[in-house]
Amino acid sequence: MSSNSSGANQESQNPKGWPSWLPIRSDLASLTPYGAPQMGDVVALNTNENPFPLSEELVNSMLQALGPVLHNLNRYPDRDAALLREKLAAYINTSHGSQITKENIWVANGSNEVIQTLALAFGERKILGFTPSYSVHPLIARVVGSIWVEGKRNPDFTLNLKTALSEISEHKPSLTFITTPNNPTGTLLSLNEVEELAKATALVSGLLIVDEAYEEFSVEPSAVSLIAKYPNLVVVRTMSKAFAFAGARVGYAVANPSVVNACLVTRLPYHLSSQTQAIASVALDHASELLAQVALLTSERELIAAELSRMGYEVVASSSNFLMFKGFKESATKAWEDLVDQGILIRDIGIDGYLRVSVGTPKENQRFLAAIAALRQ
Repeated sequence: MSSNSSGANQESQNPKGWPSWLPIRSDLASLTPYGAPQMGDVVALNTNENPFPLSEELVNSMLQALGPVLHNLNRYPDRDAALLREKLAAYINTSHGSQITKENIWVANGSNEVIQTLALAFGERKILGFTPSYSVHPLIARVVGSIWVEGKRNPDFTLNLKTALSEISEHKPSLTFITTPNNPTGTLLSLNEVEELAKATALVSGLLIVDEAYEEFSVEPSAVSLIAKYPNLVVVRTMSKAFAFAGARVGYAVANPSVVNACLVTRLPYHLSSQTQAIASVALDHASELLAQVALLTSERELIAAELSRMGYEVVASSSNFLMFKGFKESATKAWEDLVDQGILIRDIGIDGYLRVSVGTPKENQRFLAAIAALRQ
């Protein structure tokens, strides 16, 4: 074969757009990477981050904690993250009146790694979720080779409990995902509804994964209180949102110790760096300082919701740090583009007619409201 014909083969594309020489799995060929637009010189209200930077005092405390770590970078980190798990357990117990220990905690690089670790350990059967919800759940299910089953929500984005229980009984998934408050809608489940789902998943020998990434913004009690009664219930949390720690990448699961032990099988060796463990431990020591911002963000959320409604937009009631809304003169896509032109970046979530805005600082929120008001004129 000549060099020219070899080059032609290498450049040809298969029907999905991948090079023909690339042995990508057929079940992944049609998928696209998860992500949101990243732009400079804009007010970024598209990724549900906490908009407030860490205080100088807290940064200095973290720098002090990093000193001993940096002198020992030739050594692997504590593969079990024992100190960090102890501090996470103490935070959960203080917040929710529970009595968990570090044996109930699994910690990883963001809640996404926690979810992937759970899927690798328990995803042999189907994985069920109720859309629209966090789009990483079906992506991870497919990446690990599980069959994803897409349950549906009510037209107002709340969960139809009767239908959900029926789908669990029918499909018998090994994992069932529920997000509360839900992303991208902001809607939530009551603790009684979570308990009914836990019972149903137990009947089919499955786990109920309750994704509580935004729980600190909600008035509904955490499902952590149900774990002692339902060992098949796993709560997934993150420090990215309420703790203003998105760049550090720290997520964790609160679960029965048997679930945690199974995660040890599918984790990567030494997956959580010494630096991450050190600064996360410091952040937990300053939990009250960091969580003080939650009240302000919640207040700003309600202000934005009221203003959007006054302008004539239809806003989905939210218990998180974001709002989903519709009612644009033209299309949601056109409104998104017009906002970008004004230096405001919010999220096109792929739900017909809707956009989602994250709560920013009061100044950022006022700039967003002025920009979105102009689109109604």
